[in-house]
Amino acid sequence: MRVFLLLLLLFPVLELFVFVKVSAAIGFFPALLLIIAGSALGVLVMRVAGLATALRARESLQRGELPAEDMFHGMMLAVGGGLLMIPGFISDVLGLLCLLPFTRQLAARKMRERAQAQATRQRAFQDDPLQGQPPHGGGHRPNVIEGEYERRDQ
Repeated sequence: MRVFLLLLLLFPVLELFVFVKVSAAIGFFPALLLIIAGSALGVLVMRVAGLATALRARESLQRGELPAEDMFHGMMLAVGGGLLMIPGFISDVLGLLCLLPFTRQLAARKMRERAQAQATRQRAFQDDPLQGQPPHGGGHRPNVIEGEYERRDQ
């Protein structure tokens, strides 16, 4: 938690440092125009990505599929647009990385692998480890509930 807080406090300082370096290299007003253009691009991406994701998810649901992959790509586009809207060059670079298709697919593959590993760990620690295995006799043992009954005729 302390590392996250340190990064949160350090991020604006890094953004300001990079802005000063870029403005020294290309000039203040061109650097400011790049920041404004990045924010405008972020707003545009947020609007277009939200609508496109909703349409793709609806089409997937109509086909009877779960739109998990479409929703993940839409989330990555939204994160990329949000990072572009934040003023600064570091956040713009991170936002552009979220918008590139190969980085989205790489992130989706990593998330899928982590989800599969998590599911495997959960199955390893389930309550009854012999639940899916046949009994030792080799044959099928039926579920029997023992009890007593009494017949009452009127």
